[in-house]
Parts: sequence; C-alpha cells; structure tokens
Amino acid sequence: MTTTRPAGDALRATIIVGEHDTYHHRPLYSEIVHRAHAAGLAGASVFRGIEGFGASSLIHTARLLSLNEELPVAIVIVDTEERVRAFLPELDGLVESGLVVLDECRVIRYGGGHTGRPGKERNA
Repeated sequence: MTTTRPAGDALRATIIVGEHDTYHHRPLYSEIVHRAHAAGLAGASVFRGIEGFGASSLIHTARLLSLNEELPVAIVIVDTEERVRAFLPELDGLVESGLVVLDECRVIRYGGGHTGRPGKERNA
C-alpha cells in the first residue's frame, strides 16, 4: 500500500518560454531542466502548451497545420523557497523572452524518494 506523507512548504517556479527558444543550439527548456538538476533541485518537469498567447498578443495553437508555430512551454520547478530563489539568477542569462511565476505551495509526496528536501521524503 502506498502511503501519503506531507513534505512541507515549498516554492513552485513556472518558467514560460517558446518551444523553439534555444540556448547554444539546445532547446531552452532542456537547458533549464539540466541546470536545475545540476543545482540539485528537487524536481523539474516540462509541459508543452497546445494553445496560448503572450506579450505579442498573437494566439499560437497546435490546431493549425504549421511547423513554424511557436507554442508555449512551461518548465515547473519545485523545491524549498531558499533553493528555488537561489536558482533564479541562472535564468537571467538564459531567458530572453518569457515569464517566471512564483507560487508558494504545499508538497505532498506519494511513494518513496530521497530525504532532505520537500518532494523527496522517504516513507518509513
């Protein structure tokens, strides 16, 4: 049986960029995830949007048959507030056009994992 154990307060950073944004010929979302991993953050996931608009006010959608469509991509990082805020300067040299949203949240961890940070509790 899987048990639930609250892991505590955390901060969620959602970084929204375009799916074709790059950093040194690598997808920007991939660069951000790899840097978050190297920084030892608890977790990061990438979600591809199917429709959206931003500062340009142009609506981008996956419904149109266009390979050039610039769909939104959201990179979600969750860890302690201190660790997420310490990571934010990494984005300064990476994100030329995008948005970062910070939300306080409460992490509940299901299953096993590593101890020491929210989202990484190990069941006893």
